[in-house]
Amino acid sequence: MTDKSSIPLRLILVDDDRVRASAVELNLQQAGIEVLSVIPTGAGLLYQMAQQEPDVVIISLDSPDRDVLESLTIASSHNPRPVLMFSQSGDHSFIIDAIRAGVTAYQAEHISPDRVRAAIDVAVAQFSAFNELKRELHETRRQLGERKQVEKAKGLLMSVHKVTEEEAFSTLRKLAMDKNRTLGEAAVDVLAILEKSGSDGACHD
Repeated sequence: MTDKSSIPLRLILVDDDRVRASAVELNLQQAGIEVLSVIPTGAGLLYQMAQQEPDVVIISLDSPDRDVLESLTIASSHNPRPVLMFSQSGDHSFIIDAIRAGVTAYQAEHISPDRVRAAIDVAVAQFSAFNELKRELHETRRQLGERKQVEKAKGLLMSVHKVTEEEAFSTLRKLAMDKNRTLGEAAVDVLAILEKSGSDGACHD
């Protein structure tokens, strides 16, 4: 099994200052980070991200524009990853838009070659924590949806077959076990059958 911690991070650096970019790239390489490419503007960012699939993206632009945010929005919708943005622009509305576009961490200052590694670590940790929260929220919603389906299926079984709530639940549980499905999946099957039979019966009346 491969130890992910031993695999170097792969990143793309967007920096409109050539001298600064060289210093940052050197520092990152010395820290064991693989710099896939260094580009001077955000114009080719979306293409580079699609082609190279970096682990992290660093954007250091004195005046980032909306085109950069649009590229990040598209990239984040397909394959989200930690994005760290440095800019002297402290415009509140732009920062909000940047976060919504997929920027994990925004620092209203110039990028520092000496501190960039620590900033990357923070961005990666924030990204992981946010993804875990999203996963937990998705799981909670899934469980609530499944519970609603189970309750609805129980109600229909009780109404159609004149059984108790306990008997209806036992029927659902047995169906799930027999078909090797979850309780929610068994409930969906039961609902489909009972609702279809109900509509068929209505058609014959």
